[in-house]
Amino acid sequence: MGATMEVRVSDARARLADVVDEARVRHDPVYLTRRGRRIAAVIDADDLDTLIAAAEDLADINAARAARDEMAAGAAPIPWKQVRADLGLA
Repeated sequence: MGATMEVRVSDARARLADVVDEARVRHDPVYLTRRGRRIAAVIDADDLDTLIAAAEDLADINAARAARDEMAAGAAPIPWKQVRADLGLA
């Protein structure tokens, strides 16, 4: 990763295509600032898709871990028939 790039919103507005190209080519976010504070970021679309997929995977891992912990603590398993009904698959 390269150096963090920050651009004032007013400057980004004037050179939006350059800001987008910078994020896309470097695969580093370009942070948009207002009054010296980061308020948004421009990020390559493929990089965003990768981040979203990773976040979803992590949420699934955490949910599975919580379910295993519940089972280890003695919670009764939910019958498959009930799961299918709850999901509208029955």
